[in-house]
Amino acid sequence: MKALVCNEFGPTENLTLEEVDAPTPGKGEILLDIKAAGVNFPDVLTVLGKYQFKPELPFIPGAEVAGVVTAVGEGVSTRKVGDKVIATTQLGTFAEQCVANEFASFEMGDSMSFEQAAGFAITYGTSYYALKQRANIQPGETLLVLGAAGGVGIATIQIAKAMGVTVIAAASTEEKLDFACEAGADLRINYSEENLKDKVKELTGGKGVDVVYDPVGGDFAEQAFRAIAWNGRFLVIGFASGPIPAMPLNLALLKGASLVGVFWGAWAGRSPMESRQNFDELIEMIDGGKFSPLVTEVYTLDDYKAAFASISERRAKGKVILSMG
Repeated sequence: MKALVCNEFGPTENLTLEEVDAPTPGKGEILLDIKAAGVNFPDVLTVLGKYQFKPELPFIPGAEVAGVVTAVGEGVSTRKVGDKVIATTQLGTFAEQCVANEFASFEMGDSMSFEQAAGFAITYGTSYYALKQRANIQPGETLLVLGAAGGVGIATIQIAKAMGVTVIAAASTEEKLDFACEAGADLRINYSEENLKDKVKELTGGKGVDVVYDPVGGDFAEQAFRAIAWNGRFLVIGFASGPIPAMPLNLALLKGASLVGVFWGAWAGRSPMESRQNFDELIEMIDGGKFSPLVTEVYTLDDYKAAFASISERRAKGKVILSMG
């Protein structure tokens, strides 16, 4: 089969397309013919050797996929050949076939294409876990989303609106903010032109926001925390801008606020049935017309360099997908 292989840690331009042996499903695993795979910022970090775990070389990157089950391993009871599924893996989805644990897969909704489904698991899984389990966000509360036009930003906006939350989108350009508002954001802040903290205070009548969703890190994290309301929750999602902020912890004390880490992959591994329940609820929202997953860029596997460039250069609005045709 054709696969995208990382033979040494470094820039994604160094990845190579190769013919490799197809995997075989082991106990509790399913084999998928991949139709499409989602591209995420952690994939870039993994190839660079800078993610939370460092795989052994060589490896096939990619961690979320949509496809059709073509074989099942010993003991598999919840999947059968022919099922259309979404799955998450630690590695291996940038290829024509992959294996996944049966409990890390779930059936596609009736309303999704393979491209929509491929970009659904990580971004929407992360965002729903963050809002539901970590922030315990409630209808009527106010949420500030940094990097609002990116994949997780758009997913968060859509889910939050379905949960009855008021959403403030923050991004660096008016074009990105237009996109975030089209996805459902109620209010907007251009943090390249406006002071983030002051504008949040203005938009909330001085109260501040109940929850901050931050996948960006860098310079704006502290400003956002300074604009948080009493008993607010600051969700630490990631550091797409590069620098990891050094947050003054006295802010948490003064505001009675919480800094909350969100590591969806680790939680899903520890709590697979709760994770599956989350996905069941998300699929119900989609099939019920609450929102539709947004895919903005689809590339072939041969055109992987352009797909990675869109992510690493932070040009992507919404979700980037590799299609296997």
